Amino acid sequence: MQNQVTVIDHPLIQHKLTLMRKAETSTTKFRNLLKEISLLLGYEVTRNLPLKYEEIKTPLAPMNAPVLAPDKKLVLVSIMRAGQGILDGMLELMPSARVGHIGLYRDPKTLIPIEYYFKVPHDVEQRDMIIVDPMLATGNSAVAAVERLKSTNPLSMRFVCLLAAPEGLQHFCNVHPDVPIYTAAIDEYLDEHGYIIPGLGDAGDRLFGTK
Repeated sequence: MQNQVTVIDHPLIQHKLTLMRKAETSTTKFRNLLKEISLLLGYEVTRNLPLKYEEIKTPLAPMNAPVLAPDKKLVLVSIMRAGQGILDGMLELMPSARVGHIGLYRDPKTLIPIEYYFKVPHDVEQRDMIIVDPMLATGNSAVAAVERLKSTNPLSMRFVCLLAAPEGLQHFCNVHPDVPIYTAAIDEYLDEHGYIIPGLGDAGDRLFGTK
């Protein structure tokens, strides 16, 4: 599991995450902070994108300059609904990326995810996929989402979250050892309701002001 999980501990990310954790942080501030962190996470997640070189001319001289390889297309997939908060930030960084959505809700008694929506680009098999969801708690939703998305045969897959619980990480890594995980923090444990402790509460409710 250790080689599969990358904790992005940049000081700016950690500072903004602390502000998000505070109970008194408003919905507007929470939303803006998540967008800012998502931009920073995006830098790390895309660090290994391949480059090619092309001839350009600056105001002073010609040069061989690096650009993204044209065959490296991306699709960002948001696990609804809280994944939208990370998606918005990622799209600012990668505006040409295609977007997919998968809707899952967690049964409050069994904690098993139930799919209610699924839509991805038609050419996803030609793209590298980045799946986003703020919380990796039990891991059930993430595992189910990745399982469903694997059926579309993307070139590669990466999972990005804001917070993870050890239990969820272990579950995810056991089922999908081929999918790397990027997170800003690994918290202590899950409580009896499946919430990350100390966490930051329900990311969807705090993002959309629904509680």
